[in-house]
Amino acid sequence: MIDVRCICAIGQRGQLGLNGRLPWEGNSDALFVEDVTRFFAITMGHVLIAGPKTIASVPDFAFRDRTIDVIRSHEAPEAVLARYPGRRIFVGGGISVWNVYAKYIQHWDVTRLPYDGEADRWFDPAWLVGGPLRT
Repeated sequence: MIDVRCICAIGQRGQLGLNGRLPWEGNSDALFVEDVTRFFAITMGHVLIAGPKTIASVPDFAFRDRTIDVIRSHEAPEAVLARYPGRRIFVGGGISVWNVYAKYIQHWDVTRLPYDGEADRWFDPAWLVGGPLRT
């Protein structure tokens, strides 16, 4: 069985992005730093798949202790996930990625951060009920 998960952070009202970045990116408040640290700790030793923009934002050190794969829109999700039998796979973010992969994600780990500012991308609660049987 494939273990497909997502770990992400959202703002107080479900904010995900602003101008192609996380709206709180660069915030040095302890809660934001802890969230990033937790992300890298939880995904360590596992597989992280995401689109090219998300993977481009992953720091160099992260490539040493996890398998990172850039996924493309023309690839069938089933084929991408089949590359990693027996591995825990984390699906990295972005609305276009989660719109396609939500139905395969069995566990969502969502952190609500104390951000309540601007956004142009929002978390869709429907993704949470996608499960592996959603069509």
